[in-house]
Amino acid sequence: MLSITELIGYLMHFDKYLGGYIIEYGILVYFLMFMVIFFETGLVLFPFLPGDSLLFVAGAFAGAGYLDVTLLFLLFALAAIVGDSVNYSIGKYLGPRVFKYKDSFFFRKEYLDRTANFFKKYGSKTIVLARFIPIVRTFAPFMAGIGKMRYITFLSYNVIGGIVWVALFVFFGYFFGNLPLIKDNLIIVVLIIILGFSIVPVLYEYLKHKLTNRNKIQ
Repeated sequence: MLSITELIGYLMHFDKYLGGYIIEYGILVYFLMFMVIFFETGLVLFPFLPGDSLLFVAGAFAGAGYLDVTLLFLLFALAAIVGDSVNYSIGKYLGPRVFKYKDSFFFRKEYLDRTANFFKKYGSKTIVLARFIPIVRTFAPFMAGIGKMRYITFLSYNVIGGIVWVALFVFFGYFFGNLPLIKDNLIIVVLIIILGFSIVPVLYEYLKHKLTNRNKIQ
């Protein structure tokens, strides 16, 4: 039987072991992947679980014929949307009390502070943009619950963000994940994608600011 440490280790590197899991567990691997994405998005205790990389690698295995890409997309999108909704509810229930918790392996108050600053800067759009930023992705719905964002507003951004995030990584992996250049530099490719979408909000605000100033001058 696996110890807690060994279990956490396997979950943290689930994307690396995915090939072995497909062979060992067969169709059950879909459920395991669903749970990893659900935990990563739905529980603030698991921001360290693979998100982007698991979506990409699973897409690559689908491209090689080992998994069904349509089923992957549907399951991952459902896991991401339901996960964020659960996270929102937990944040709404716990409220500011969570800020009194001490730092531990599972919890860092600096993550909450970083996400809070993101919300101040981008407002409700954070729910979509955070999907492409590890750590912030896990804490954004939690902070939305603490801040008592209207659920219907949260849900609309949640659904859009979840679908776009899953589609981008799964289908990019499906179409390009088995190319030798990308396959041999997986970590770099995933980081480039994440970095690209991390820059999007900054670029958006810059262009918005420039356009606003131009309109004032005119």
